[in-house]
Amino acid sequence: MAETTVVHLLRHGEVHNPGGILYGRLPGYHLSETGQLMAETVAKAVGGRDIVKLFSSPLERALETAAPLADKLGLEVTQDTRLIEAGNLLEGRIGKGMGLLRDWRNYRYFYNPLRPSWGESYPAIVSRMKSMIDEARAAARGHETVLVSHQLPIWAIRCAAEGRRLWHDPRRRQCALASLTTFTFDGDRLISIGYSEPAGSLETGPSLPGA
Repeated sequence: MAETTVVHLLRHGEVHNPGGILYGRLPGYHLSETGQLMAETVAKAVGGRDIVKLFSSPLERALETAAPLADKLGLEVTQDTRLIEAGNLLEGRIGKGMGLLRDWRNYRYFYNPLRPSWGESYPAIVSRMKSMIDEARAAARGHETVLVSHQLPIWAIRCAAEGRRLWHDPRRRQCALASLTTFTFDGDRLISIGYSEPAGSLETGPSLPGA
């Protein structure tokens, strides 16, 4: 009988971003006080599970989300760039609401939403996330592991795993701040995908797509 291995994809918590910047991979964006509380809430919610490996995107908001769980489990956080936010040519611009669309200088980036033309392609994101999940699953075989990442990478690999099209409306992603998208494997075979929001009661409003 094959062993059951569980891979949790954890999105980071709320970021302090009063300017509404589409920060993407830019450095210097840290969790807000609510984001820190979200991270602590997730650690309490899953800290009793059989988690033996903890991986994270190298961006500050992801590492800060991983920290309370690492402390609770007594694990080191392994940073891996495969978990990083999707590349985006619009990072650094105002991204709240319709801000990006109000500036005509951004229109040249929107010619092909199926790729998408404004950033890293969906297939490229899926490829690196799948590679990371495969490696994490092997490292935690028979146990559980947590991978801290970002909204678009998590949503893209979920869509691919469920056989959905990769292009989509960012407003319809089921991947809230500090949410868990859980892949359960029987050996190397994916048998289920679950979703939960252990810190959902702490949401203060809509976040920037892809954050």
